[in-house]
Parts: sequence; C-alpha cells; structure tokens
Amino acid sequence: MERPVHNMSHLFAQLGQANDEAAIARFIESHRPLANSVQLSEAPFWTPSQAAFLRESILLDADWAEVTDELNVKLHARH
Repeated sequence: MERPVHNMSHLFAQLGQANDEAAIARFIESHRPLANSVQLSEAPFWTPSQAAFLRESILLDADWAEVTDELNVKLHARH
C-alpha cells in the first residue's frame, strides 16, 4: 500500500493556516530563522494542537513526516 503524498500546501491546510503559495512564503519569511536549539514543534507561534501534530508527525514517522521536515528546514534556514 502506498503512503499518501502530502505537500506544503496540504500541511498548512492541516495546520489551519492559509495554504496558498504566497501565504506559505510569507509565513516562512516572517517566522524564520528559528534558533538551532528550538525544535519545530516548540516554536512559540504554534497553537498547542498544531505543535502536537508536528511533534507526532516526526516522532511517529507519519505520512506527514517528510513535508514536516521540509518545513523544519525552511524555518531554520538563515536565508
């Protein structure tokens, strides 16, 4: 059985955020760079339910893990 393929737009929709390309770019630009010591799910801008979803995505290697990791990299980048 194939795993579902999720992209950044799907992830932002799942998180209850605006999920068009421009909104995603603005979100990332306005929240980066996260300090290296801050895990994605610990960032102060997430609600508790968003943080739990992101944490579980990575810990459980869920269908969302790959795109969650992609967001993690983008938010930690120093541009």
